[in-house]
Amino acid sequence: MGKGPGLYPDIGKKARDLLYRDYQTDHKFSLTTYTANGVAITSSGAKKGDLFLADVSTKLVNKTITTDVKVDTNSKLLTTITIDEPAPGLKTIFSFVVPDQRSGKVELQYLHEYAGISTSIGLTASPLVNFSGVAGNNTVALGTDVCFDTATGNFTKYNAALSFSSSDLIASLILNDKADTLTASYYHTVSPLTNTAVGAELSHGFSSNENSLTIGTQHSLDPLTTVKARVNIAGIASALLQHEWRPKSVLTISGEVDTRAIEKSAKVGLALALKP
Repeated sequence: MGKGPGLYPDIGKKARDLLYRDYQTDHKFSLTTYTANGVAITSSGAKKGDLFLADVSTKLVNKTITTDVKVDTNSKLLTTITIDEPAPGLKTIFSFVVPDQRSGKVELQYLHEYAGISTSIGLTASPLVNFSGVAGNNTVALGTDVCFDTATGNFTKYNAALSFSSSDLIASLILNDKADTLTASYYHTVSPLTNTAVGAELSHGFSSNENSLTIGTQHSLDPLTTVKARVNIAGIASALLQHEWRPKSVLTISGEVDTRAIEKSAKVGLALALKP
């Protein structure tokens, strides 16, 4: 997290990234180019079964203001404007989706040595108001995340989390789904030189009385090549190989197999991101 406790989504993020980030069974491709005035244009496509999805996004950075505009195959236009540090530690984010008139939202983020606060409000007559706050330091952090619907007068979300971090270990405990799901995660750095780490995530649903467990590991074969593997309590095993064959251009090959039904075909995913 760096100095300070960070924001609420940072709690447990290291373990989630290890266990879930970049794993896929689809085919994805993205190409980023830059114009003469510094505008980044990214074209992306993804094939999911017989369905093909695509989008085009642009990013313009002008001093402390970043403007992102994305258009997808459903003719939706997503615009995000980020103002970085209009005051020390403060970030302002304004976003909206066209033609969804209820999608407008303003978010304020504030980072301090001993706190991280994020609050957002929808730009409608009866908006959703979301607040998350974390107190602590870069060792111990306690946070909460709530959402209030002004139209109904009810809380649609209330979560809480606790995190402990050391030089090589991060452990977290998160209470989600209106206190119905308890998730514990663990991330341990085995060797910083080879980026070797192990992680686990255990969840329990109180109303369903169901448990889920996922464990995984990662290791860098060299500075440009990383391998990851994971398996969950349902017997689904996955692995991926990621290689940065040129700066910021990454090829990822991943596979998934059901160890309890080994006769079924394995699922294979491919992602290619190209940047000049």
